[in-house]
Amino acid sequence: MSNRSGGAKKTDPGQRVVAQNKKARHDYTIEETYEAGIVLVGTEVKSLRQGRASLVDAFALVSGGEVWLHNVHIPEYTMGTWTNHTPRRTRKLLMHRKEIDKLVGTLKESGKTLIPLSLYWKDGRAKVEIGLGKGRKSHDKRQVLAERDAAKEMRNAMGRNAKGMRERAGRRG
Repeated sequence: MSNRSGGAKKTDPGQRVVAQNKKARHDYTIEETYEAGIVLVGTEVKSLRQGRASLVDAFALVSGGEVWLHNVHIPEYTMGTWTNHTPRRTRKLLMHRKEIDKLVGTLKESGKTLIPLSLYWKDGRAKVEIGLGKGRKSHDKRQVLAERDAAKEMRNAMGRNAKGMRERAGRRG
């Protein structure tokens, strides 16, 4: 059975989002995004499969030619034993060498940082989407919100105008 409604986005059936960092797009201007694999231990995988993770206060750093993910909270697996993982441990990200080298070059620019945007499953593998962003000042945040509101009002006005025109055309015919 297919979903033909125009409002719902179709997602890849092999992809399931575990956690999103919604505040990141508000606090940072995201210039580029990258998809990276993430190195996990067994109980982390089981905890993620239950849909439990938090990207609040998370960030990524390039160190020693490798990308590391810091402050991602994956709670301990409830059915785990003494082999359970540490919830906020540093995790290695798996990226191509060319991407890492490109990141090193752009991170040397002032004010740039790597922010994890979402953590998801893709074809049975845990992936993280990281964004290369520049921090916004509070006045920039207000300006972006005002622009978004203005665009929304314009879309609504256009929709009302189109609806009125359809109604008038229906009365004539």
